[in-house]
Amino acid sequence: MAKKTVLSDEVLEMVAARFRCLGEPTRLKILRALQDGSEKSVTQLVTELGATQANISKHLKTLVEAGILARRPQGTTVYYRIAAPEIFELCEVVCDTLAAQLSSQAASLGLRVLRRRRA
Repeated sequence: MAKKTVLSDEVLEMVAARFRCLGEPTRLKILRALQDGSEKSVTQLVTELGATQANISKHLKTLVEAGILARRPQGTTVYYRIAAPEIFELCEVVCDTLAAQLSSQAASLGLRVLRRRRA
């Protein structure tokens, strides 16, 4: 049996803050846009995501402060990239458990679920 780690209240608050950071769909869209390892400017992300510059900038600031993204200024442009690629492992776990839950619910309703193949 694996030994359980006892987390302090301070560490639990940090964990909760990370989950709160990921609890916003626009931030998840930003992560998806940067998932391929590329760097993108605010302007590129605004165009790609169809959001306002102010909204994207606000979410980028939050992701940088959380240590999930890194920023690199170049002249008057700032480029953003993933600083914590392990965040995608967490997203994958959440997506897999959600898929299993939905599949189970569908089965209980007598529905057949087609699974898409991963690339």
